[in-house]
Amino acid sequence: MSFFTRVYSCLVQHNRQSADGVARVYEEFVLLVRFLTSGARAQDSGLSLVQHSLLGFISRNPGCRATDISEVFGVHRSTVSRQLRHAVDAGWVEAESGPARAGHPLRLTDHGAAVLEGAVMRRLDDVRSGIDRWDQDDLDRFVHLLRRFRTGVYSDDRTPDQNDGDCSA
Repeated sequence: MSFFTRVYSCLVQHNRQSADGVARVYEEFVLLVRFLTSGARAQDSGLSLVQHSLLGFISRNPGCRATDISEVFGVHRSTVSRQLRHAVDAGWVEAESGPARAGHPLRLTDHGAAVLEGAVMRRLDDVRSGIDRWDQDDLDRFVHLLRRFRTGVYSDDRTPDQNDGDCSA
């Protein structure tokens, strides 16, 4: 076997192992996201991840408008309007009076705040149950690795996530 063949074989094998490692990380993230979002719907009276994010944003930004939400989340205003219509109908959000052209200022109702708080508490309980037997060193290392991964994925030239550091998002 030539040197080139050995090097090529090693590179192909290394890339396959690397790709398998990447695929395993990706698979774990997919399963984790599914666990934290799909199962929560039934418990949260139908509160989807999108609705959860919407309520969290309005909670942190009372008086925001649909255009603000559209801009921050990077989605079309019609998508936000559809989600807001459901949130208003459910009694989670109310639109205050204001000029229609600029959009109505939004705020959570007491019911909406309670729904959001309940969803956050249940999701925190889900996470807590997954780490309840971990020692502090394992927990600190896990948080460090997650942050390291996130900073590797999000470069400095991207718009920061407006929900960063907020567990209610």
